[in-house]
Formats: sequence, structure tokens, C-alpha cells
Amino acid sequence: MDIFDLLSLIGGLCLFLFGMNIMGEGLEKRAGKGLKNLLSKLTTKKSAGFLTGLGVTSVIQSSSATTVMVVGFVNSGIMSLGQAINVIMGANVGTTVTSWILSLSGIESSNYFIKFLKPSSFTPILALIGIVLYLFLGNKKRRDTGIILLGFSILMTGMQIMSDSVKGLAEVEGFKQLFILFKNPLLGLLAGSLLTAIVQSSSASLGILQALSVTGAVSVGSSLPIIMGQNIGTCVTAIISSVGTNKNAKRAGIVHLLFNVIGSSILLFIFWIINITLSPSVFDTKATHFSIAVCHTIFNVFSTAILLPASGILERLACKIIPDVKLNENQFVELDERLFATPTLAIEQCKAVTEEMANTASSALKKGISLLYDYKEIYVQDILECENKTDRYEDIIGNYLVKLSGEQMSASDHAQAAMLLRIIGDFERICDHAVNISQTAAELNEKNLKLSERAAHELNILTTAVNEIIQLTTSSFSQNSISIAKSVEPLEQVIDLIKEELKIRHIERLQNGNCTIEIGFIWSDLLNDLERTADHCSNIAGCIIDMEHSQLTLHKFLGEVRKNDPYFRKKYKQYKQKYSL
Repeated sequence: MDIFDLLSLIGGLCLFLFGMNIMGEGLEKRAGKGLKNLLSKLTTKKSAGFLTGLGVTSVIQSSSATTVMVVGFVNSGIMSLGQAINVIMGANVGTTVTSWILSLSGIESSNYFIKFLKPSSFTPILALIGIVLYLFLGNKKRRDTGIILLGFSILMTGMQIMSDSVKGLAEVEGFKQLFILFKNPLLGLLAGSLLTAIVQSSSASLGILQALSVTGAVSVGSSLPIIMGQNIGTCVTAIISSVGTNKNAKRAGIVHLLFNVIGSSILLFIFWIINITLSPSVFDTKATHFSIAVCHTIFNVFSTAILLPASGILERLACKIIPDVKLNENQFVELDERLFATPTLAIEQCKAVTEEMANTASSALKKGISLLYDYKEIYVQDILECENKTDRYEDIIGNYLVKLSGEQMSASDHAQAAMLLRIIGDFERICDHAVNISQTAAELNEKNLKLSERAAHELNILTTAVNEIIQLTTSSFSQNSISIAKSVEPLEQVIDLIKEELKIRHIERLQNGNCTIEIGFIWSDLLNDLERTADHCSNIAGCIIDMEHSQLTLHKFLGEVRKNDPYFRKKYKQYKQKYSL
């Protein structure tokens, strides 16, 4: 092996890593909706979490990427630690798909059809299709597909260059001695761990090992400890990604490390016992692309089979390593920018935090209304804290979405981001109105002012309607329910009518001397806050309905609904009767 072979090896390695990276990014973007659907079906069941991790990793071809996403989800509260553990285990099995794809490079046959299975035969065709899709077709999905095909072609070309460049090492005695040295399980484990930690991908380090197998110096016995070490080395990515996150996200990174260290330790011990007692001849046979893929799969499947039933123990171990600390009650979860590479999932993260914001605003409004009937000073403080929270939510989510909008996104994701930007403003304003209502209640209490019996009855009707509309709005958002959202606008129209009617009735009471000017001002402010709350609910519901078509045409929608929708007319009639004065 001369200097030119070494340069070819470096070039092949660079192409291999670059191809793997851009193929993974393309797969993440292209499969964004699929990933969203997989994650939406995630439950606390071990099997569901395991299959989710398996499916996502099989799609994006990187267990490290899946684990980084999981850390981000745990950090943002989308996923619990228990769910994350099952997904991480599934990701370890899913990554074996890559080793089987790379094993295609080792196919040797004179059969015409079998030769076509070799990457060197079909990657030029994939590269041609990929470059056409990427350069000449403007559709974003086709461009992403083109990037995937180009990435795969570059990856396989790099793999082939590496294999060709290292063939000369078969004649180098020192290289052979190196792999004889790796028959020592601990040294092999260390070598695999270091290589994977450096390239930040177990799939990439496995590809390098498969490329080196063409020298004939790599035996099955020396490859096994290296494969085990690669699984430990890949944990570095998750550990790094958990830096600066909350305790549960750090625990997810620790679980990934514990899983691979424990699994490797158990299997390394079994390997050592078998090697010294039986010394099977298979350990001395030359490793191939295929045998390395088989060993990699057996190792990951066996580790998962042992540890999946013990996921609860791993969770408790992680909690002991990173114990609970007393949290500042004003501490906010941070949205994870590591998910920018997959905008669909980043938006899902925003939705989860926006749901918390919605519940905070809803709670504040309901407490504010309750103060009108039963004044409690502690509720006033609670509402002020809720208002501060929604302000923080608006800043955090808004800044995150603005940054996310700078990334390449599909039209649907852009519309989703625009919808959330609008919705968080409406929820924040609802909480502002809750504060105003609480201040009105405080004024009535301090001045010992009482509404007339008739006014109190009318106010009860209006506040009941507003309580219902905020409940419908938060439910439609959290459940992403179009049917619930469609019930909001007719109720908002009824609330508008009630407000106007109550203003007229109040003027009549003033003229008849049944009400004072002072209460009149308070009454007017209160009606405005309640009616504007309903307006913001209408805006939110309209956005949810618009998103069914991935577009924001709110005013057009509302105008058409009021004129032509039979469901609107039916619900409007029902609400008008329900909240009749």
C-alpha cells in the first residue's frame, strides 16, 4: 500500500461519511410526515416504543439521529423517559438495516442478474435518477428524493473506493498482526468504541470495518469485539446532545449508554467464555461484508432481547445516576433546536408546548370568571402568574418558530408554523383578558359594589357561554379536532349578540335609575373582555380548520361559514336557544 492508496482511502472515507450524512438528512426530510405519524402512535407499551424506534431508524438510517431526536423530545416534554427507553432499544435494532445494505458491496458472482445487485452496478443508475430529480424537477419532495439517491450513490462509491484502496494491506504483515491483536476482546472493544466516537456513527464505523474485511486480515473473532465497541462508541452522540438539557433528557442519554455498555459486557463475557472453552473454528475464518452484518444483527437483537424486559431497571438506574433536584417553579422547558433538521418534528414539539400554554390561558380565564361570583385573593395572584407564563411561552415559541422558518420546510410545515405563530398570540391575549376580569372582580370587591339581581343573572349566562367556548377551543387544539373547532364560531356569534343585548339592557337600567354610572363603566369593561375572549377563540378555531387545507385564509373562511354552512346555522340556532336571555 503506497501513498496513493492512502490518499484514495482518505477520499473514499470522506465520500462515505458525506454520502451517509446527506442521505440521512434527505430521508429525515422526506419521511417527516411518516415520522410524525409513527410518533403520534407511540404509547407507554414497550412493544409500541420498540417498534417506533425500529421503524424510525430503519427509515433515516441512523440510530444516533433517532437517539438525538429522542433526547430532544424528552427535553421538550413530548416523550416520557419510559417511552424514550423503549424507542432507544428499537433504534439499536433498526440500525442493523444499514449493515445489510452495505453488505451488498461484498457480492461476488459471475451471474448477470446477481452482479446487478452489486452497488457498483446499480448506483450509477440511482445517481442519474437522483441528479435529474434534484436539478431539473422543482418539486421539493422530488428534490429530497434526489438527495437521498445521490447520498446513497456517494456513500456506496466511497465504500467501493475504500475497499479498493485497502486491498494492498493484505500483504502488510503489521496490519495482519494488528487484527490478531484485536482478538483480545478488551482491545477490540476499545478500538471499536474509539473509532465510532470519532466518526460519530456506528453505521459509518461498521462500513469502515466491512471495507477492511476485503484484506482478509479481519477474522470473525476479531470483528465481534469491535462491533460491540461500536455500539458503545455511538453513545457519545447522545451524551453530547444531552448537554444543557433537563434531567430527564440527560437520563435518556445515560440510558442509551447503560443499555449498550451492559449489553456489550454480557455478550463480551459470553464470547470470552466460548472462545477459551470451545475455541470454535468459525472465529478464525475470514470476516466478510455478510458475516459482519450477521454478527452486528445478532449482537443488537440479543442485547435488546435481554434488556427490553428490564427497561424499568434501566430507568431507575438512570434516575439514581442523575437524581431529582428541586426545580424553580418558574423554570421553563426549552424547545430543542436539534430538531431543526426535521421540521415536522420540531413543529410537533412546538404544538406540545403550545398546548401547555393553552391550558394555562384557559385556567386563568376560568379562575378570573369565578372571581366575579366568589372573590379569592389567591386566585388573583394565580392569574398574574399564568399571565407571566403565557408571555414567556409566547416569546419562547415565537422565537423558536421564527428560527425554524429559516430552515428548508415543506409548504405544509410552513403553514403549520404560521398557524402556531398566530395561535400563540391569541392564547396570550386570552390570558390578558383574564387579568382584566380579575381586576374588575377586585374592584367590585374593594368598593363593595353589587350588581342588580337581573344584571347578575345576565352575566351568568354570558360567562357560562364564554367558559364553554374556551373549553371547546382548547379541546379542538389539543385534539386537533375539526369537528370541535367548527362549533366555536356559531357560539362566538351568539356571544356577540348577548354582549350587544346586555349593553342595551344596561342603558335601560341606567335610565330607570336601577344602576349607577360607576358600575356602568365596570360593566362595559367586563362585557368587552368577555366578548374579545370569544373573538380570540374564534381566531384559534378558524386557524385549526384552515390547517386542514394547509393554508391560512381565516377571514375568508369565517365569511363563507356564516353565509353558507348548514352546520353553522344549526349550531348557531342551538346556542342561541341554550343561552337565551
